[in-house]
Amino acid sequence: MDVGFYGQLFLAHIFLSGTAIACSFIVGLGLGIVLQANRQIANGVITFVNIAYTIPSIAFLGFLLPFTGVGDTTAIIALVVYGLLPIVRSTYEGLQHVRKEEIEGAQALGLSRWQTLFLIQGPLALPEILTGLQTMAVMTIALTAIASFVGAGGLGVAIYRGITLHDMPMTVTGSILVAFLAILVDRLLALLRIVLVEKHGCTRLSLWLDKSINYIYKNQTKCGALFLSLVLLGGGLSYGYQQYVSYHTIRVASKPTTEGYLLGELLKQVIERKTHLHVELYNGIGGGTSNIQPGMVSGEYDLYPEYTGTAWQVVLGRKDPYKKEKFNELQSLYHSKYGLTWVGMYGFNDTYGLAVRKDLAERYHLHTYSDFARISPQLRFGAEYDFFGRPDGYPGLISTYPFRFGQTLDMDNGLKYTAIRNGKIDAMTVFTTDGQIKTAPITVLVDDKHFYPSYEAGTVVSERVLARHPELRQALESLTGKIKENDMIAMNYQVEVEHKSPASVISQWLDSHGF
Repeated sequence: MDVGFYGQLFLAHIFLSGTAIACSFIVGLGLGIVLQANRQIANGVITFVNIAYTIPSIAFLGFLLPFTGVGDTTAIIALVVYGLLPIVRSTYEGLQHVRKEEIEGAQALGLSRWQTLFLIQGPLALPEILTGLQTMAVMTIALTAIASFVGAGGLGVAIYRGITLHDMPMTVTGSILVAFLAILVDRLLALLRIVLVEKHGCTRLSLWLDKSINYIYKNQTKCGALFLSLVLLGGGLSYGYQQYVSYHTIRVASKPTTEGYLLGELLKQVIERKTHLHVELYNGIGGGTSNIQPGMVSGEYDLYPEYTGTAWQVVLGRKDPYKKEKFNELQSLYHSKYGLTWVGMYGFNDTYGLAVRKDLAERYHLHTYSDFARISPQLRFGAEYDFFGRPDGYPGLISTYPFRFGQTLDMDNGLKYTAIRNGKIDAMTVFTTDGQIKTAPITVLVDDKHFYPSYEAGTVVSERVLARHPELRQALESLTGKIKENDMIAMNYQVEVEHKSPASVISQWLDSHGF
């Protein structure tokens, strides 16, 4: 077990979920207090929060991406929204349950509205508020696993990577660590409940808050100046450090496939071997090109491995099929539209293919896509999520061939081979460099109408980053023509079947090729 790998993900998971929990609690607590004081709008606001809570998390992330981009910010915003409901409801209901006599008694003693809230209503509502916090915290920690879909960190990276790489121990380890963190936080919050409620710690805390607020109110100028000084000093130091680190760091993204993990690792190791630059690797970005390309344009990523056919049809939206002769046009369009360029074409072509269970191919004498189309109404067809939406995927395929499948199933790319071995699907998409393509019980069919274009692999790089670090171009160009299709198949096989890590496979390949 790579302790460092899981430790890094564990800390990232704590940061993401902890930030979201803190923000949800602060915002939800404030909303609950406001609603209790304005009960006429309470039902409407809680209904709105309920509706937001029912939106599927993946859909909500997809909605946020055009506005907030990929990375931690998008994940935290989504987690905060989902965490609001338990806190808003528990705060509102807890304050609602405080007896009217208690409040009137406080007012008779001359307590202000805020003092009544801190010293009377808050302590009495605290048990319900803490119950809501426990529920929200456990839910947020579990939900943080989806952060990897938008390029954020956390243990979801291990879970999703394990599924993609057919590495069950990695998936199980990531899941166990998420469960452990959730249980640990739940027990800590239960202990906090005992201290604050049963040991009357809340009363002392409320008195301290009341005194602190009074002190700040009486010394506004002094406290404000101190606070502003600390913010400016901390912000300045943080900004300076981030700028220094950012300047010397290259951010590499990759797609959520075995080959994507390998190519991301390839770029990382080549850059760090041949330059003084540090690489921050964002491996397995959910959604692939559709999420990485906007990140490249916005500057969140600096480079990533891509395929010419995908760039031509998905990024540029071209309807005509891509051919090698159009590479100069592709390069020119990337430069003029996005400020990006292609540097270092690896030397292999990884195009789509269709495969059917071997027993079906033999029974019906299937050799080509046209043969396959004849029996497609009887079959269950599985493909990765984006295949059914991209123009070079399912829409284009059924417009070229008369496919009418009995059932189509969206599934993670890493699960297709398992599904076809278990008889859950009858046919599926494959990539021509898949590591399992030679050992799986499938027959890869011939694209007799030549629907699929050329998918040569290469690196898409920000021109801004190349101008800042000229040495980067030389490092990337060292990969030109170095990887053959058989090399890629062998590396994919080592990861998917022999369960070697992408880092070790790439390191061995680079050593053997004189890098």
